[in-house]
Amino acid sequence: MAGGLNVGWIPNVILTIFFDPLWQGINRILRGKLIIGLLWIITGGIFGIGWIIDIVTVILNKDIRILA
Repeated sequence: MAGGLNVGWIPNVILTIFFDPLWQGINRILRGKLIIGLLWIITGGIFGIGWIIDIVTVILNKDIRILA
């Protein structure tokens, strides 16, 4: 993850599962992606679809650029 918050793998998984829309929205804003970060927070992780994608990518430790 370039830029953004740097936390360990387990805290990132926990934060993603329980607080994804807020956590990943802030993370995207900190990486300089203001519009998608705000959209992520306002829509709840793109209505849950992005939330599921984030959980899978964090658990698999992959960096998928969909909705990044």
